[in-house]
Amino acid sequence: MKKIVFLSLVSILLFAGCEKIDKLTQFDMGYKMTVVIPSSTGINLPFNFFTPDVQTDSEATFAIHSTSKELIEEVLLTKLTLTLTSPGNGNLGFIKSIDVFISAEGLPEEKISWKTSSSAAKTIELDVTGKDLKEYIKKDEFKLRLSTVTNELLTSEHKIEVNANFFVDAKVLGQ
Repeated sequence: MKKIVFLSLVSILLFAGCEKIDKLTQFDMGYKMTVVIPSSTGINLPFNFFTPDVQTDSEATFAIHSTSKELIEEVLLTKLTLTLTSPGNGNLGFIKSIDVFISAEGLPEEKISWKTSSSAAKTIELDVTGKDLKEYIKKDEFKLRLSTVTNELLTSEHKIEVNANFFVDAKVLGQ
């Protein structure tokens, strides 16, 4: 009986310890980009906007967290938000639908986020796919394409800040 209790306690401690170690190798990486939608963009017609190439700086970030590209197990997009930064009196209610795609050198373009309607707010959070994006984040840079349909004519240029948060799960160096 004592052996069973002892083995149960050891198993619980080992399991709890593994969970704590696992948490040490999980972290977030955030990226901020800006896209500009010109005035006179058509209504109910799809159009594309590209972010500039985003430098991932993944190797430096991985090193800070005691890991490397080779030890990354999974990278998930957990949150993607759009925030209108100008015009000051505007909102994102002009967006009828939006799809966001990621691409990187040597990898196919992949849909990662979308929203089918937008409220008249300055910030909206898009739905995310939950796909593993580790190969894109391991690259030196990636690009986002925003495929958008508007429901009103824009009379002025709109600047939108795109914030993407990625959850990274990695192994610790040497394990």
